[in-house]
Amino acid sequence: MKDPDHKRIVVTGGAGFLGSHLCDRLVEAGHDVLCVDNFYTGSKENIAHLLQRPNFELLRHDVTFPLYVEVDEIYNLACPASPVHYQSDPVQTTKTSVHGAINLLGLAKRVRARILQASTSEVYGDPDNHPQQESYWGHVNPVGRRACYDEGKRCAETLFMDYHRQHGVDVRIARIFNTYGPRMHPADGRVVSNFISQALAGEPLTLYGEGTQTRSFCYVDDLVEGLIRLMASDAAGTPVNLGNPCETSMRDIASEILQATGSASRIEHRPLPEDDPRQRCPDITLARTLLHWQPAVPLPQGLRLTVAYFVSRYARTQRARAHAPDWQAPDTAAWRAADSR
Repeated sequence: MKDPDHKRIVVTGGAGFLGSHLCDRLVEAGHDVLCVDNFYTGSKENIAHLLQRPNFELLRHDVTFPLYVEVDEIYNLACPASPVHYQSDPVQTTKTSVHGAINLLGLAKRVRARILQASTSEVYGDPDNHPQQESYWGHVNPVGRRACYDEGKRCAETLFMDYHRQHGVDVRIARIFNTYGPRMHPADGRVVSNFISQALAGEPLTLYGEGTQTRSFCYVDDLVEGLIRLMASDAAGTPVNLGNPCETSMRDIASEILQATGSASRIEHRPLPEDDPRQRCPDITLARTLLHWQPAVPLPQGLRLTVAYFVSRYARTQRARAHAPDWQAPDTAAWRAADSR
């Protein structure tokens, strides 16, 4: 007889920032975990410590192609999540969201697995309603530079709901707001990693516009807890916001990071990017009610943990450069763009 507390779980995008932390939690809980990643933005370094665990496996695979495995649960986290990465190949980004959803929903239908879609707060676009509730339909530019990600995720949600209604697939949809923590890529273009990388390198912190635009920042451990609770919940076919309801302006997050790093870097203002949302903050009433979940890690504490990771990564890169042949020596900022794929 199968143990109901011991599951076979697929995590697509499992070698990425968020996916690797989710794999950690699931492996520690005793489940058999299959990490699936094509390493476009994920890194083997993120899951190297799991490779010797008997209940962890790694498969290089692109979710735009079908996956044939026997599993009980599927977490679909496969998609580049930062503007730098998803805008570098926008057609592939859309394919990953749409074809990936079709392939994984087909798998879930075949093996009768429960499946969770990692959607995003970007489905709300530049919102007219604030804070954003799950009932808000969004304000998105369908032909802008961000649309490959925004509309790809919106289409994936549509597919999840239609497979749920038409085929009875047991789906969960998490709308994830800004998440930060260890294992963020230093050059992913997101504000926390950008600011920390620039502060540690002694470079100016690039603040777009006046820095009055706001985001909500959720520490990765809190977010993973929310995903696991959502998967275990009865919230089939109900999108649920997961994020920190405490709003922070870009100016304030820059100040927090300068304090956490002890950097003397100055602030440098640049024009706002196209379609950059002015406000982004979740209403997590549904998550509190259905999942009994809310973030627990305060922003200053989470930033200290994240800065410590970046400092450690910077030190490793510096040591590697010191032992490299002269012809391999990179410039002083190269550690930020180093890709361990």
